[in-house]
Amino acid sequence: MKKSCLAEKSKLFALRIINMSEYLQQNKKEYIMSKQVLRSGTSIGANIHEAIFGQSLPDFLSKLSIARKECSETQYWLELLHESDKITSSQYNIILEDCQELGRMLTASVNTILKKLNNNSSHNAKEPMSEYNTLNRQYSFEELAELADLEESAGLEDSAD
Repeated sequence: MKKSCLAEKSKLFALRIINMSEYLQQNKKEYIMSKQVLRSGTSIGANIHEAIFGQSLPDFLSKLSIARKECSETQYWLELLHESDKITSSQYNIILEDCQELGRMLTASVNTILKKLNNNSSHNAKEPMSEYNTLNRQYSFEELAELADLEESAGLEDSAD
């Protein structure tokens, strides 16, 4: 199985979050926000990894959507840590850029899936297709295989190949 750039970047981000949390607890004696950012920041990669092994396309999409929400929550905790002077502006800017990049990649992936689902769904023009109705459509194995091929369309292919 080809490694996902998104999965790799989220894992590296989680490791940076772990190091930052340890720094905050040991050097700044900050325990509450450091644990919150640790939970949300490491959850991004966990949900992406879970999505890769999802049971269905809706499961895959759900896990990526959760990862996107965790990314947003992580940005919030980073802002609080910065504005409360627990991390410096340079520390904040570096890790925030990584978090925002993950967020953009997740948004592109989710949007690509939804676009493919909507393009492949037959629906009445009088009734606009909602995300919910699209996700509950029954797909054949061939359709799922085609729809799940997201890495190329979302620009997430592994550049090491």
